[in-house]
Amino acid sequence: MTEQYSYIQRKLFIGGEWVDPIDGELVPSINPATGAPWALTAFGGVKDIDRAVAAANEAMRGPWRTMPPSQRAGLIRKLGELLEANAPRLAELETRDNGRPLRETRANITAEAQWYYYFAGYADKMDGRVLEINPDVMAYTNRIPIGVVGAIVPWNAPTLVTTMKLAPALAAGCAMVIKVAEHTTVTTFELAKLIEEAGFPPGVVNIVPGYGQTAGAHLAGHPDVNKLSFTGEHRTAREIMRAGATNLKRVSFECGGKSPHIIFDDANMEQAINAVTHAGFMACGQSCALGSRILVQRSMYDRVVEEVQRRAKDVRVGDPMNETTHVGPQTHQAQYEKTLGYFDIGKAEGARLLAGGTAVSPSGLENGYFVSPTVFADVDPGMRIAQEEIFGPVVSMIPFETEDDAIEIANGVRYGLTAGLWTQDLGRAHRVSREIMAGTVWVNTYRILHPGLPYGGFKISGIGRENGPDALEAYTEPKSTMINLSGEYPYPYG
Repeated sequence: MTEQYSYIQRKLFIGGEWVDPIDGELVPSINPATGAPWALTAFGGVKDIDRAVAAANEAMRGPWRTMPPSQRAGLIRKLGELLEANAPRLAELETRDNGRPLRETRANITAEAQWYYYFAGYADKMDGRVLEINPDVMAYTNRIPIGVVGAIVPWNAPTLVTTMKLAPALAAGCAMVIKVAEHTTVTTFELAKLIEEAGFPPGVVNIVPGYGQTAGAHLAGHPDVNKLSFTGEHRTAREIMRAGATNLKRVSFECGGKSPHIIFDDANMEQAINAVTHAGFMACGQSCALGSRILVQRSMYDRVVEEVQRRAKDVRVGDPMNETTHVGPQTHQAQYEKTLGYFDIGKAEGARLLAGGTAVSPSGLENGYFVSPTVFADVDPGMRIAQEEIFGPVVSMIPFETEDDAIEIANGVRYGLTAGLWTQDLGRAHRVSREIMAGTVWVNTYRILHPGLPYGGFKISGIGRENGPDALEAYTEPKSTMINLSGEYPYPYG
């Protein structure tokens, strides 16, 4: 019976064609707002990954490898135009698939076109160096595509994360096999249709949703994949590194965060409170860059706590398709239960619960995976709710005394992805930014992303960077060529 599904995709996108899975299956996708199936999509298995990798390698031996960079740039730019034109439709699909409010998905997917425009501009600007080693020897360097790339994409932002991996890989001249998370497959299939419409050669991009323990594990260990780009939990990243060790596979990882959001006593308090509230509950709390630890200088602590508590209670939880909704559901049941579990952990640890801490049942959506925006105060930096990535709309309010205290608390976790700080002291902004162990620091703002700025983390938050020239380098290998101009090579053993 397929009448219950409003979206059906029975085939995988491999080698430029829509093909039936060999050893996969058709799997329902659950709308997290209703708890009911809404889509039916194809999943691939091990043999489907093999087929996709073979198609990608064939593309690297075909016209894609020899295509002039300016022509490659045109295809990438065309994909950006198609994504921008289709953003409203894709946003609705992504909201149904992962529960993020439509007001967020629409803005995000529209903005994601900028990644394709940016990297299209880079495709024909990858240069090298020329060195004159001595009068008889000239040398030059260039960068060549790393080859076939496997991308493993998470469920919280499937279109964005796919774009952040795909755009630089295409600009570098690589081919890609994308393994989509099992909870959110729909928008990546729709992206495949846009890739097909843009006119990319067969096999340059292949889309194979599947389970991590089968399709994902096989892609990670595949001997014919040269690089693996992964976004997800650090535990999975470790397994990928082990699997990829068989052929010393290059890797790029973004593995989450536990970001500090620091308010000093000289900050513009109204703007700072606006920011920490939004940064703590955006994306239904399911963002690696969530500002989940709010550090406030002691003299301002009570004021900020009171305001964040008040504003958290005003955040509207409900149907993510409704334009007035601020926070939608958790994307799947396991994440819903995990978030509820941390409510209990925080209370058991002795943190003061000021807002939320419960499941929510919006009218007509009683079977959805909704939780309330939650504020814990007087949190000790060593508590689990302040150390572990919850991936739900939960913030921990932590007081500090001095600048050094703030830095110590900020760096006192295993993660190091992003951080925010609020101060009107320019010297302090530079000092604290320099000392915080995070790949991105926002000063008097939060969560601005740009395709030209590297994004990634220190410590267990990952390896390598997305975006900008750093990402392009990650999808290429440097090569040195030395040329003897003299035409002579004296025999050394005479």
